[in-house]
Amino acid sequence: MRLRPGEVEATGWRVVPLTSLVSRLRAAAPGVSGRPLVVGVDGRGGAGKSTLVERLRRVCPSHVVHTDDVAWHHAYFDWAPLLVDEVLRPLHTGRAVAFRPQAWVARGRPGAIEVPAGAPVVWVEGTGVVRAALEPWLDATIWVQGDLDEQERRLVARDGDSPEQRRHVAAWLAEELPFLERERPWVKATVVVAGTPELAHDPATEVVVAAPGRPES
Repeated sequence: MRLRPGEVEATGWRVVPLTSLVSRLRAAAPGVSGRPLVVGVDGRGGAGKSTLVERLRRVCPSHVVHTDDVAWHHAYFDWAPLLVDEVLRPLHTGRAVAFRPQAWVARGRPGAIEVPAGAPVVWVEGTGVVRAALEPWLDATIWVQGDLDEQERRLVARDGDSPEQRRHVAAWLAEELPFLERERPWVKATVVVAGTPELAHDPATEVVVAAPGRPES
């Protein structure tokens, strides 16, 4: 598996039911009551974070917040205070979330980031969510690890390979690489999930996870 310098490859990959993954995440925060279980889902671009969250939502009643929506026309990674104040703090007090970022208002983007009160689980998905500043607000975390060649192929298939897109990717990586190397989410995560799995499994009902325990840093 080709990884960025500094990232440690997880070991002991095995196939488990999606429901078992949900149970493991719940077990990481047994005292949560009166509010949603809040799970951070992190990984590099093209790793399969959004795909994993949608699969988990099919087996677990839940809602999702995408950090890309919080960060839209705000900053690549400097959005933690905004996420805490407008999303995570309300969730921790059992309140609904109805957040319309200022950048959305300024640029006429319709809608809002919404989570109803009483949601049992909320997935907070996006690169950079598993960071020290957010640890008090996340009950459990996932790092989605994958082969860079496959992740880059997925990104080109999704976003294209125009000169403008290449400039965007270069600007993104200029911030992502030092940020993730500093935060090391693959070490902190409750569970490491294979975003480009090599083991045969049924994507509708199963997922490939690493052995329990954190990789050496």
